[in-house]
Amino acid sequence: LFTSFKLFLNPTMEEKFKTLEIVEKIPKSGVFYLNLNRPSQRNALTHDFFSEFPKALYALDHNPDVNVIVLSGAGKHFCSGIDLSLLNSTAGELSGESLRRQILAMQDSITALERCRKPVIASIHGGCIGGGIDIITACDIRVCTEDAFFSVKEVDLALAADLGSLQRLPSIVGFGNAMELALTARRFSGLEAKELGLVSGVFHSQHELDEGVRELAQGIASKSPVAVVGTKTVLLKSRDLTVDQGLDFVATLNSARLLSSDLVEAVAAVKQKRRPVYSKL
Repeated sequence: LFTSFKLFLNPTMEEKFKTLEIVEKIPKSGVFYLNLNRPSQRNALTHDFFSEFPKALYALDHNPDVNVIVLSGAGKHFCSGIDLSLLNSTAGELSGESLRRQILAMQDSITALERCRKPVIASIHGGCIGGGIDIITACDIRVCTEDAFFSVKEVDLALAADLGSLQRLPSIVGFGNAMELALTARRFSGLEAKELGLVSGVFHSQHELDEGVRELAQGIASKSPVAVVGTKTVLLKSRDLTVDQGLDFVATLNSARLLSSDLVEAVAAVKQKRRPVYSKL
């Protein structure tokens, strides 16, 4: 029992998942890929996904060889949302407080993206529907192909989106845009997603997306892990603080991290005109 408990707290990179796959495409690059891996079901989200996703993120977060995580979907689509069989079973078997606890647990699985110290880049192609929007809005950077399409779909299923879209999307695309997208459930393109600010980059093809994401991820992975983790932490924390509170928070954080060996190494590398070699987390 104790061994099982330790494994739950510290899942390994070798753990086998039913709905996910962890891949290191370029050895020693610091970039690891976390793939939604149910391509025949368009990566629809099941009970197994919500159990496995935070474990996979925890394993990647606590692996010192991981600097950046790329989240993508296997097959033709990024994610088609919640598996309808999960909705049927949840509605039929649970009620009241039990249902509330189930929703909170699923929310926590998505929020694991923000708890993960390492930056997560969402690489989106094909459909990103419903729960897929919940996932990408919790990621740190989002990019997609031109032919990707998006929909905050829950209202068409007689639901209010409850896994994070309604909380995170307004700060990304603006309150009015988020309200319109959520109330209409309309489908919008990758190019419109760029106009709205949902994604920061749009690529013409899947190949160009893969190359662009690789270059983006490796660029971030080459920087000081302490600085990258600190930057993500400050941005997420400051999102919910006043400017003065955010400034106080970053002052406290940097008062400790300015003492790191990475700062000394960065300055030395500039003076010696070489690439810095940073410590692992």
